[in-house]
This record gives sequence, C-alpha cells and structure tokens, in this order.
Amino acid sequence: MAIGFTMPAPDFDRSPITGWTREHWLALADQQLLAVRPYFSPRKATIRLSGRPSSSGAVSDGLEGFARTFLLAAFRVAGEAGRDPHGHFELYREGLLEGTRTDSQEAWLPITDRSQPMVEAASIVLGLQLTKPWLWDALPAAQQAQVAAWLQGSSRSTCVDNNWVLFQVMIAEFLAGAGFEHNADHIEHGLDRLEDWYVGGGWYRDGDNDGTGDFFDYYCGWAMHLYPILWAEFAAGRHPKADDRLELYRTRLATFLDHHVRFFGSNGAPVFQGRSLIYRYAAVAPLFMGEAIAATPLNPGQTRRIASGAAKFFLDGGAYDDGLPSLGWLGAFEPMTQEYSGPASPYWTSKAFVGLLLPADHPVWTAVEEPSPLEVNNGLKRAEAPNYLLHSTAADGIARLLNHGSDKYYAPGPDDPLYRRLAYSSHTAPLFTQHPVDNHFAILNDVGTPSRRARIHRLTAGHKQAASWHAPVWNDTDDPADSPWRAATGTAAAGGYELRVHAVVAQVGSGWTIRDGGYALAGDSPVEDRHGVLTDGRLHTAIWPLYGYTVNGTYRAEGVSPIGGLAACGYLEGQLSGERSCFASLVYLGGEPPTWVPPAVGPSPVFELLDDDRRISASLTLGPGQVLEVLFDF
Repeated sequence: MAIGFTMPAPDFDRSPITGWTREHWLALADQQLLAVRPYFSPRKATIRLSGRPSSSGAVSDGLEGFARTFLLAAFRVAGEAGRDPHGHFELYREGLLEGTRTDSQEAWLPITDRSQPMVEAASIVLGLQLTKPWLWDALPAAQQAQVAAWLQGSSRSTCVDNNWVLFQVMIAEFLAGAGFEHNADHIEHGLDRLEDWYVGGGWYRDGDNDGTGDFFDYYCGWAMHLYPILWAEFAAGRHPKADDRLELYRTRLATFLDHHVRFFGSNGAPVFQGRSLIYRYAAVAPLFMGEAIAATPLNPGQTRRIASGAAKFFLDGGAYDDGLPSLGWLGAFEPMTQEYSGPASPYWTSKAFVGLLLPADHPVWTAVEEPSPLEVNNGLKRAEAPNYLLHSTAADGIARLLNHGSDKYYAPGPDDPLYRRLAYSSHTAPLFTQHPVDNHFAILNDVGTPSRRARIHRLTAGHKQAASWHAPVWNDTDDPADSPWRAATGTAAAGGYELRVHAVVAQVGSGWTIRDGGYALAGDSPVEDRHGVLTDGRLHTAIWPLYGYTVNGTYRAEGVSPIGGLAACGYLEGQLSGERSCFASLVYLGGEPPTWVPPAVGPSPVFELLDDDRRISASLTLGPGQVLEVLFDF
C-alpha cells in the first residue's frame, strides 16, 4: 500500500476476492486529494508536482495538476450528494476563480489551437457539470462570466483530430447549458467525427490520420465511449438528438464491454498495450458507465470485482509509493511515457471514480463480488474491428491480446513497443529496447539489425484466428510503402499456447537470418531458464521451433522493462530459403510450467504446414481433441 495512505479494513463478506467496497474507493479518492494539498500554489490555481515536465511546459503542467484532481474531487463530492468532509471544494473553488482571472499571477494559459489547456478544460467543465448545485450555482454571475470567458477560448480554437474533438464537445455543452455564448458547430463536428471513427463491434478508432494507420487502444473506453455518454446525459432536454444518441451509445458500449472485460487479468492488471498507460486503472471507467446506463454484459458483482481489482493492483503494487502516482506502471518508468506526459498526468485515473456517481445502495456496491468471466472459463474471442485475438486462461487469470490490427502508425519513425508487438498480456510488458526482440518477428540485415513492424495490414484468417502482414523496415526513415519485403503472420491460441506461422516474401537469395521472440519476463532477480522454459517464480514462458528454425536462445537485458530491472525472453532463429520462406513456432505463457512440449528432435508428427504460394495452412495437435489451426491467404 502507498506510503501515507490509510485504507479501510477489507470486507471479505461483501467482496470475497478484493476486499474492497465503496468505502475503499472513497478513501482512495480522499487520500489522493490530501496527498496533493502540499503542492497547491499559494492562490490554489495550480498543483505543481516535481518531476520531468511535459512538452507543454511547467505552467501547463500546473493547470493539469489542478484540473485532473478537481475531476477526482468532483466525482467524490457529487457521489456523496455534496458532502465534502475534507473540504476539498473550498480549495478548488478558490483556484478556479484565481486561474480564470486574467490579471492574476497564477492565471491559467489561454485555450488556443491544439493546446494542452483545452484538454484540461474538459476535465474542469465535467467537474463543474457534476457539482453544479454546490459550486457553479453558488458563484455570482460575474464570477460565472469570468470562468466562461476562459472556457470560450475553445470556441475560437481548433483541436487535434482525434479524441480531442470530444473535449470541445464537452466545453461547448457546458457553456450552452450555462447560458453562455458557445460554438454549437463544435458539438456537431465532434459527434460527427465520432461516427466517422466507429468501426463496428463497439469499437472506435482514436482518430484516423487520413488512413495512415490503425488507432486502437484504451482511449476507446476512457474517451470515445465515456465522453459521448456523459454529453448525452448533460444535453438531455436541450439538444434535440441527445436522447437518440444516448440509446445509440448505450448499445455500442454494451457490445464493446463484451471485449473490454477480457483486458483485465485476475491480478487486476489491464493488458499492457497502447499509449498513456500511466493512466492505469482509468481503463475501468467504461465498466462503471455500463452499470450507470444499463449497458453491460456483466452483473454488478463482476463489475466491482474487475474495477476494484485494477485499482488495488496499482495501489498495492507501488504506483503510489510516495503518495503520488508515478510516471510508470507500478514504479516510475520513463521509457513508457509520451512527450505530453507531465508529473500530474497520471491523475487521469480520476476517470475511474465515475463509479462513485452510483449511490451507495446501487447493486454495483451492494452485490457480493463474483469472479470475472475470464476467471471462470478459458476464453478465445476475435475482436474483428481492431483485429485482436483475445485469449485468456482461467487457471492463472492471464489475459492476452494477440495483435494483428493496431499500429498507431503516422509516418516513418522509431519502433513502438506499445503497439507493434505480436502479443501483449496482463501479466507481462514489452521490452523498451533499441531494437525489438520480444513478441516480434524480424529479418536481420547484414549487420544484425532486426527489422521493424510498422504499418499493419489485415489478412483474412480462419475461425477464431487472426492474421496480418507488414512491410519490414530497418530504421527511422524507411517508409514501409517503399519496402520490397513482405512478412505475414497468422495466429491461433488455446490453453496458454499460441501457434504462430510466418511467411516472408522478397526478391533476395537465401541466407538472411530471421528471428521470432517470445514473451518477456522481468523482476528484481534474474529470470531462470529451466530446460528451455523461462520463469520468474510466478510465470512460465517458452518459445519452441516447429518449422524452419535452427537456433534458440535467450535475450537478457537490464532496465528495459516497467515490471522489473532484470528481463529475459526466449527467441528462435532460422534462415530464409529463397524468395518465399515459411516458419512456425509455438509460444507458451502461463502460471504453471507447460504440460505439453513439442518433440525435441526431428520433424514433428503432431505438426503439419502447407504452403501453395497463395494459401498457408498449419495444424498442431497439442493433445486429444486439442488442435491449433492457422489458415490465411498471402
């Protein structure tokens, strides 16, 4: 537990899995708000935490500290119908009026084109909407006009063409509801762009950058679903389409959550994939929204179990080691952050506390906790929109994301371990190395530099399988559109095992080396190698050759994992045999050592691969009645 945090005793009668109740969520909110009090500026308009400043600068970071913790205070106070035993709102009321006063020494930066204050203004207006009876309505007209004048900077500004359009929707809606001049076009434009990015199955892209890449990550839940639903509720009775849109958003959220619940392991951790992971358990916000608007496939006890498990994972794991959330996963780990991340950025975890808007007598708080679907049965589901294969195992509670669709590709540039790997999980993390190794298929050039997976292109695959191809590149300036290489991968999974089949096409001769990496484990002690199975004492992982490989080995490194200082992953190597070559491997990740391993020597009688220069098919028999099959055209 975080230093200085005092949490209620666990209640294992109501919450037999996590011990957490609504009182724990209230306490966690209060403890975080109390922890930042020493960092308020004299006139309370900013909260300036120590640490690396964001690309927007320290002044903007101070506003971010105010806005994101104000949102947390708003959920906390609104959830208790205005009760504020720690007096949080007195501080934020003072800061709100000081920050929006143009002649103040602590005046907030204005909202201008594509500026960070636009992001923080969305948190501020959401907080004002939620607490309207106790804060906004209590302000004199002149002070309301002062706050509105600062917010109206958004009306004259352009935004980034992704989830940012929803910030302008929220700002314009607040101004409209409060009776101030606003940009109504921002509301219509933002909601229209949301429709442009809807791709079915409950999934939204986070923008599209004119089709250069596929943009899928946790923003789908904590932004693309969250804000439109809140907007529709705030706009009810004012906007003629609010009610109809709420019904549309409700249907989409329910569909999305059927996939989203599979992103949380039994340890509480979300699958480690995508940017802004320092927002951590903000990923549970759409789960609570599903309860709030009756749009969830879960029962209330399952929702609370997943949400509380995620918050508890980070609290107990060291994310608040000094009472403040670090720029990392558990402890601080700067390589996983983005340039826009500042010391207070992790307080977007505040979104998770939307659950406090559900009153104490709501079933999400009164029902007895129940295991999540992932903990009851093994799962395998293809999320068609992002082209993910979601694979989970009940015995160890590991959630896995096999990625054949999300690349966050804008243009030539560095490798991105947050999007480009073949697989991610709730119990492991990618390695932040100069060159990709883990969960990555690469062609090594003449100096041993591995190729990168940049733009991911989908391929049609068999039932409950996923496949994709990419054009390998080797540096920050190579454009995959110009690459003569093509590498395809098809994946199938069951019981903690993943069958990977790769095909490489290029106008080259034989002799080039290829490499396939498995999952990386990391910890404070060296990862052990037990006869080809790597283990950190809790997890076990391996990668075995099935076809085309001649070498296996273990890659080790220090300081490259957000999970621990000492990391290792297994890998295989082979040689290209001409203009078209195929390779196959079996990868395992589990809480126990594997119960089945492929034959060690010679051709395997349990594995078959066929390649007719158009269609690739492969099958692996793991045991009686358990066959992994991969089929794709390439």
